Amino acid sequence: MRPSPHYRNNFISSCNQWLENHFATPAYSGWVVFGIALSFFGAATNTMAGWLYVLSGTLFALMGLNIFVALKTVKKLEIKRAPIAPVSAGDELTIQLKIHNPTKSPKSLITIIDQLPFVLSAPVTSNIEIIQPFQTIDVTYYTHAQKRGVYYWHELQIKTAAPVGLFYCSRQREVEAKAIVYPQVLPLKNCPLIDTIGREDSKQRESERIYQNASEGVTKAIRQYRFGDPTRLIHWRSSARFGDFQVRELETITGGEEVIICLDNIGEWDNNLFEEAVIAAASLYFYASRQQLNVKLWTADLGMVKGNYVVLETLAGTNPTEVEGAGLPNLPLIWLSSNPDTLTNLPNASRWLLFSPDSNPKSSHQGIIYTPTEALENQLQKPLR
Repeated sequence: MRPSPHYRNNFISSCNQWLENHFATPAYSGWVVFGIALSFFGAATNTMAGWLYVLSGTLFALMGLNIFVALKTVKKLEIKRAPIAPVSAGDELTIQLKIHNPTKSPKSLITIIDQLPFVLSAPVTSNIEIIQPFQTIDVTYYTHAQKRGVYYWHELQIKTAAPVGLFYCSRQREVEAKAIVYPQVLPLKNCPLIDTIGREDSKQRESERIYQNASEGVTKAIRQYRFGDPTRLIHWRSSARFGDFQVRELETITGGEEVIICLDNIGEWDNNLFEEAVIAAASLYFYASRQQLNVKLWTADLGMVKGNYVVLETLAGTNPTEVEGAGLPNLPLIWLSSNPDTLTNLPNASRWLLFSPDSNPKSSHQGIIYTPTEALENQLQKPLR
């Protein structure tokens, strides 16, 4: 049985690739020059003409010089990778290579092929015309990061056909790279999930009662006296101006309140819904942080984490899991889940965001059911059900 043309093509391609990575492989022009050199050599042996030997030897020497220079070029170059700054999904990653020529001779006609993960980009090719002796040049390129994640790669290929383009030679280099693509953070102006959490909690009520009993505080507004208002809250200057008792309405203390955002990443998730849940978790975290609340993030596999960069990197790398590594804290939570059954076991005064559009959950806590047809930013700012 004869092998198929597809099999033969793959076999030839694999052989050429192996030869190029371990020695050198001729380009089309290299095959042409090789054929001409053989023809001259054959004619010289038949005619014993010296000038044909000279031409044949010159062409073979040119091919040998190309192989020697190409091998020396790919072996002597030094390549380092600059740290890659994290970006948010939708932005561009900036990738920079530092290429150094440690030899006393210039290196020319070099191609650098960076094997990025396919999720980020196809392999990126950079061409370098010449590197002078002991010179270091920077090669910078950009790739659009469409999806959050923590990406690692290490393969980088150096390829050249210097000096005359007759033979290609390439070598793989191990140059470690790590790129972090954070989830998108929505610019929320208000968020009932955060603003109303803990109102039923006794600790919050006690904090408000202590503050209302204080004689000093932050005045939010001046209003008319009502029966039962503490006399120490009377604003005498305004009362004299209006001819009636006016009292100070004090701002409620919320700074320092602990908020825990929990991403329930256990079990099976729809990919699109899980990405929306991660965006929601990041947006809620930074909204609470802007409100000067003591906010933390909890995931089923990693437990509790805190700090802007730690939280962003955690959310960049999180995925649905089957393993629960840490139990839930017994505090009011903001629960992000796709499982309606988990809403019944939440601590008092918790809130929830359910990524199960077709469900009708029964819960004693207030929350939001995610709707795929509506923008997530709008849903996070609408009243709770």
